[in-house]
Amino acid sequence: MTLRPQIVAELRQHGIEPAPGEGTARLRERLNDAYVEDVRRLRERQRSGAIPRREYAGHVVALRDRYPALGLPLELWEE
Repeated sequence: MTLRPQIVAELRQHGIEPAPGEGTARLRERLNDAYVEDVRRLRERQRSGAIPRREYAGHVVALRDRYPALGLPLELWEE
């Protein structure tokens, strides 16, 4: 399996280094776990008052946009 360079770059951007032989499904799961943790931190910031409620949706969209690979089917992760 050979991952597309943009997928490898996104994984690394989020601190995920693909291991030899690690499948795309497992990599996607690890990326999704990173996303969920970021969502939880964002929600906590909003609850603590660091992000006004009216601005929260914009922060959620910006966070989602940092994880474009999660919107791709796994077959598009490979060359």
